[in-house]
Amino acid sequence: MDTSHWQLARQSRDHRFDGLFFIGVKSTGIYCRPICPAPTAKEQNVEYFQYAHNAAQAGFRPCIRCRPDSAPGSSAWQGTKTTALRAKHLIDSDLTTQQSCERLAERLGVSSRYLRQLFQQHFGISVTQYRLFNQCHFAKKLLQETSLSVSQVAFAAGFNSIRRFNDAFLQQLHICPSKMRGERSTSRAMLTLKLPFRPPYNWAALQQFLAKRLISPLEWLGETYYGRSFKNQHCQGQFTAEFVEHKHHFLVSIDIDQPRFLQPILSEIRRVLDLDADTAQIEQHLTTQLQGAIVLTQGLRLPGIWSVFEAGIRAVLGQQVSVTAAHNLVTQLVDELGEQDGERVYFPTPEVVANSELAFFKMPQARKNALRNLAQFCADNPDCQQLDQWLPLKGIGPWTVNYAKLRGQSQPDILLAGDLGVKKAQAGAKPFNDEMCAPFRSYLTFQLWQQLT
Repeated sequence: MDTSHWQLARQSRDHRFDGLFFIGVKSTGIYCRPICPAPTAKEQNVEYFQYAHNAAQAGFRPCIRCRPDSAPGSSAWQGTKTTALRAKHLIDSDLTTQQSCERLAERLGVSSRYLRQLFQQHFGISVTQYRLFNQCHFAKKLLQETSLSVSQVAFAAGFNSIRRFNDAFLQQLHICPSKMRGERSTSRAMLTLKLPFRPPYNWAALQQFLAKRLISPLEWLGETYYGRSFKNQHCQGQFTAEFVEHKHHFLVSIDIDQPRFLQPILSEIRRVLDLDADTAQIEQHLTTQLQGAIVLTQGLRLPGIWSVFEAGIRAVLGQQVSVTAAHNLVTQLVDELGEQDGERVYFPTPEVVANSELAFFKMPQARKNALRNLAQFCADNPDCQQLDQWLPLKGIGPWTVNYAKLRGQSQPDILLAGDLGVKKAQAGAKPFNDEMCAPFRSYLTFQLWQQLT
């Protein structure tokens, strides 16, 4: 998009453009989203920015009405920006881990100098400045939407001191934290936040998919909501996300024992619900490449699974059996080995599965061994995200690994070519070249599954 496109998009107030650019209004010194309900400013008083942090650097304050910090991100294919976007995603997903630029570059397999150049080239800002901007905007969201005390907000946003938080907030957003709200505060960890998305969002299709695979009491599902418990090495709790279609967001209630780790949990919820996908662009690309081979379902999302370990276990239990049979096996595993804390139940840990004989399962010993092999690997390598390392494990094949990539990592370009449902849907469709559907073949997989419903 260029300036002429931004002008038309601003005047249309179309939600599909939300988050793609931002508008600085010179007469007020405020920057807004293109869907801001405020009266449309005259064109001569408007300045356009691709990113919110660019508007902040230019001296504009965030609008209190449309709240630019709430604009949904976009997962559109960005070509040469790939490495810079991966770094940006790592910063976005966990502000509490204060990784240096050098450590971030090491994770990405590039030099710190090259990473700094990429960030400056594509985003017009340094890595450190971007992290600070994100911390302040996340803190602003907590100040406006929760009743956490200012100190709790500061620590949840990754700051190590109140003084540093106040200074950074004033510098980045040109307003004091205390002026964002009144004096309300609480020591409770139950929070309610809005997580926006760019429409369309096909909740009915997602709800139908989840209903067939729901593991109670680990998860719960209703006509307009989905929730589950979660636990990792830092925190534990549960969330319920309610779909609010006309306002284009989920209203998420979170109960967490360590609010400091709230930000990575929110990022994981966004992934599980696939809130950052630009489905309009994805479907436009698939429509062009498929050329009428199948009729696409509008607004289809990737339903994520909370962790790669859980996704891997579900995949192993789903090998060569029906969805119903796999669901019954996963339910049995959670009933037997899941950790119970009052009424709350957590998915069993890798250590618990690895140390169990799995005698309660009526299945071949080879399948039990595959479960234990995977659990032992995940227990020994808790931070492993390269799932191809699972392939040497006996009983773990490409379908299992790809399923874990598809739902445990929400990778956008995984076609489950060996899946029986995918094969059946392809056989009933006109011939097409699935390779041309890259980089969105994960969405193609779900579109093909949708043909069978």
